[in-house]
Amino acid sequence: MVSLKEVADNLIKGQAVKVKELVQQAVDEKMPADKILQEGLIAGMDVVGTKFKANEIYIPEVLIAARAMQAGMNILKPILAKSGAKPAGRFAIGTVKGDVHDIGKNLVAMMMEGAGFEVTDLGTDAPPEKFVAAAKEKNIQILGLSALITTTMPIMRDTIIALEKAGLKGKVKTMIGGAPITQSFADEIGADGYAPDAASAVDKAKELIK
Repeated sequence: MVSLKEVADNLIKGQAVKVKELVQQAVDEKMPADKILQEGLIAGMDVVGTKFKANEIYIPEVLIAARAMQAGMNILKPILAKSGAKPAGRFAIGTVKGDVHDIGKNLVAMMMEGAGFEVTDLGTDAPPEKFVAAAKEKNIQILGLSALITTTMPIMRDTIIALEKAGLKGKVKTMIGGAPITQSFADEIGADGYAPDAASAVDKAKELIK
């Protein structure tokens, strides 16, 4: 019988091949997919997030662990979809218009997926209309807006205004982040949340949809 602690431990070490192998074995042993997800993959990513926040590991290690998580998720996704298992929440993220930086955005997307969220990646250089359309079409609960260049920060405000005009402000929560972003800027533009790093983004998202 596969030990889900072993799945989590290998994920923390970034052993993608081993994680994939163990998850497949657990599935073959008829272990429930949501149990493998919660006690194997999510439990492992929780430890990665904690270590990242404590500066015990850095972005490269988080990315390697996230890839190991993806290897396991690829096996579980079709099974979870068939079983109708509910995600922790529906989250969409993009780098705002005028900005093509994506490392931070990708990291947040991976961490959110690792926490059990259904994630839609809107890519980079995303205009306000793209965020609004995603919120409507995919019944998104939280929109994540990323920016690394100070000159693109006003686009975050424009996106929140566009959501308001579409009648979605309040129904869809907004979270912002990126190197130049601060809590005071989030307050100033009316964002619902701010996160300084990918692990904190997961905590903030969980808080926003409680």
